[in-house]
Amino acid sequence: MKTALQKFGKFLSAMVMPNIGAFIAWGFITALFISDGWLPNAKLASIQPYMLTYLLPVLIAATGGKMIAQDRGLVMGAIAVIGCIAGVGGTEGQPMLMAAMIIGPFAGWLIKQFDKLVQDHIPAGFEMLVNNFSVGILGMLVAILGYYFIGPLMTGILGLLTLGVNVLLKYGLLPLVAIFVEPAKVLFLNNAINHGIFTPIGVEQAMETGKSIMYMLEANPGPGLGVLLAYWLFSKDKTIKDSAPGAMIIHFLGGIHEIYFPYILMNPVVIVAPIIGNICAIIFYSLMNTGLKGPSSPGSIIAFLSMAPKGDTLVVLLGVVIAAAVSFLVAGPIVRLMGSKGSKSLTDAQHQMQDMKVQAKGLPVISAKKIVFACDAGMGSSAMGATKFRNRIKTIRPDLIVTNTSVDNIPADCDIAVVQAILAERAEHSAPQAKLITISNFLTDPALDELYFQLSTGDPLLVESPIQESDTEPAIISDVLKLEGIKTKLSSVSKEDAITAAGELLTELGYVDAAYIPAMLEREKIVTTYIGLGLAIPHGTTHDDDVIKKTGIVLLQYPDGIDFGEEKAQLVIGIAGMGGEHMEVLAKVCTALEDPAILEKMKTTDDKEWILKQLS
Repeated sequence: MKTALQKFGKFLSAMVMPNIGAFIAWGFITALFISDGWLPNAKLASIQPYMLTYLLPVLIAATGGKMIAQDRGLVMGAIAVIGCIAGVGGTEGQPMLMAAMIIGPFAGWLIKQFDKLVQDHIPAGFEMLVNNFSVGILGMLVAILGYYFIGPLMTGILGLLTLGVNVLLKYGLLPLVAIFVEPAKVLFLNNAINHGIFTPIGVEQAMETGKSIMYMLEANPGPGLGVLLAYWLFSKDKTIKDSAPGAMIIHFLGGIHEIYFPYILMNPVVIVAPIIGNICAIIFYSLMNTGLKGPSSPGSIIAFLSMAPKGDTLVVLLGVVIAAAVSFLVAGPIVRLMGSKGSKSLTDAQHQMQDMKVQAKGLPVISAKKIVFACDAGMGSSAMGATKFRNRIKTIRPDLIVTNTSVDNIPADCDIAVVQAILAERAEHSAPQAKLITISNFLTDPALDELYFQLSTGDPLLVESPIQESDTEPAIISDVLKLEGIKTKLSSVSKEDAITAAGELLTELGYVDAAYIPAMLEREKIVTTYIGLGLAIPHGTTHDDDVIKKTGIVLLQYPDGIDFGEEKAQLVIGIAGMGGEHMEVLAKVCTALEDPAILEKMKTTDDKEWILKQLS
């Protein structure tokens, strides 16, 4: 049931997110130019009702139709929602945002079914005629359906919801809405609730009073900030401590609330914290009789404060602080207790929630030219992940194109699609030609480290067999990389001699048989293992258990460099890998590459203990 709601919520969210810019434009026009706005201007304020009545519903419906049937669905959705708008009296009726979320996808589905029905039955030369007339006729019919049925139905539903909200306000029960809002966020229903329900109701209130508390119920970034602060300060899991600060910035300033959802799903009891935090904030806002002039979207503190009425900015900010503080105070003990009882780590919880695994299909990674990070709408997490990964790999693979989009619009020339596991099915449908990498966290995910290594070394062997789960404990780093496996201050030799030396050290330490050394030299002939920034990672062409006894890594330092073609490598890291046991150390190597100071010191220092510590 939860998975179905998540998919439904993500679909609704995907209709709204690409059009957030239009919501922001409408919100600014409202906040600035209405009679009691910051810069009252009756002529400019007259733009606002047309944007709310026509522009926003048409954009949402067109987006929903396009998600189902591409460009033909887009046109169908736009036609259909106009019927809903006309059916309730245009600017005199309720905003048809919720209707757009229903009729847009329906119109797209209808034209898609028609296209399937007539496929291969259209006479040559009549394609354009059939295509255009089918959209015109079916669009007209759905618009009529919207005029007589869907538009009035949505008006009735919104009327009942408005009546319910008025009752809650009258008896001081509005804060209890947070009990439903916060869990709805985790199920990705936040955009549908905020823009489909709260915004239309808020419009009615704002027309009477110039502001509405409805705009504040879902968008307040305080509750999520409190949860992230609690994990950052009280969690004993290093992965969480490393990821939480970045998540706070993205959530609080960037307005991407979904970044904190895994922290809730890791331990569902924590949901109590944002619920109580939001309840306290709503109580405070109700007592202060404040609200926002327009919807805050996305839910960034910047957007939230920009919609504050003149003179109420400090009050609005104080409500965010209250929500964050209460959420933090409630979540703190829960997180601390969770750590002391050895509860699952963030990564473990994400694995359980999303059944994460690295899937290998399609072209080998070595041939990849375009990588697409995809989330439900292509505006939040995917943009963040693509930017971070692009900056990470651009010095080593400048030929790669790294971009982002929505999961339903992955382009046909995509070689690798990086998506959250819960979106894997949609990604496979959208881009069957692409290799699919499923992740749980766009900030710190082992699958991204593995992808980075594969793309850096150009080794297709490492991706032909995805990492398999086993009942045995993974090898600890101290066994994979030992102090005896680090050699410093070596004199420069040929790259063949350096690779041989790495192989001999792997053999000496019992990681491989001597037969692995020729395999390492053969691998170098196929594709160089130099990956840039003075680092080479030689490894063999075989993963045979008869040759590799156990996973091992050795590091050889050549301060004056080894010639790898036109480049020099000061660090030669020999690898013998079984399964994915060596990936943890390689992830550390990748991290070191991002820190010039650590990398340069590693090339010259004779402190083996320090090197081991950096990679452990």
